[in-house]
Amino acid sequence: MKVFIRALMVVVIIWVAMLFTGYGVLAGSNKNAAGLGLQCSYLTARGVVTAQYLHTDSGVIGVTDCPLLKKSNDVIDN
Repeated sequence: MKVFIRALMVVVIIWVAMLFTGYGVLAGSNKNAAGLGLQCSYLTARGVVTAQYLHTDSGVIGVTDCPLLKKSNDVIDN
């Protein structure tokens, strides 16, 4: 039972940190526009945010993979 309560407290602390900083964690991604676009979904404290990136396999133009963290435009303390 103590492990469950500690795990729950860690989740609550992470959620509050995400709420005040505005960052989101990568939840999923998929390629679109014939492989030239990359759509990334981020889980934030306020919901799911979608970001579009230009994608190439080499990374010369655009990104190769979605970034793990993304700053959201909506922050609660602004």
